[in-house]
Amino acid sequence: MALPATVSVNLARPAPPAYGRLAMTEVIPIQTDRLVLRAWRDEDRAPFAALNADPEVMRYFPKPLSRAESDDLVDRIAARMSENGWGWYAVEVKGGPACIGMVGLNVPHYPVPGGPSVEVGWRLSRESWGKGYATEAAAGCLDYGFGRLGLPEIVAFTAVANTPSRAVMERLGMVRDPDADFDHPLLAEGHPLRRHVLYRQTAERWAGLSAR
Repeated sequence: MALPATVSVNLARPAPPAYGRLAMTEVIPIQTDRLVLRAWRDEDRAPFAALNADPEVMRYFPKPLSRAESDDLVDRIAARMSENGWGWYAVEVKGGPACIGMVGLNVPHYPVPGGPSVEVGWRLSRESWGKGYATEAAAGCLDYGFGRLGLPEIVAFTAVANTPSRAVMERLGMVRDPDADFDHPLLAEGHPLRRHVLYRQTAERWAGLSAR
């Protein structure tokens, strides 16, 4: 499997003593051929709020967000990134839009089968769809998670009906674990998005894919 883009990660500092947390809280940008995944800026709030208010972007999320809810999400993301040095990155297109959404790594604060786990995920503006950005950015995060953070496994999950995101997971070489399908604990019984599928990628399998 050919990777979607060349990923360049700054590995100048030594690896952390335990995976999942950097020794310092500096957020190191992840660069791919076309994208920069970086820390959040105040000017990212407006475009991020616009995509969070788009019903099509939020089709597989519980609901669109108000501006206040979106800004609160940015605050929480930035706070966690300042603690860990990684998280949900703002995504910038080189020579293009300064913020098309977020892609990154996250430790869910709710139970996930086989957890505790680190997940990779994405939420991008509708204008950026169809260009391979989600796959490219997520590949950069997998490289970072397995290489820099020393994670043994990274998962991804989404609502059963979210075929676009499931296609990204499969392009990343992630493998669905049918035994790990689960009902999202934050969604009420009967909610149409409650049932989720879970995909897995291991450091060993990713290294093999990256070598091709």
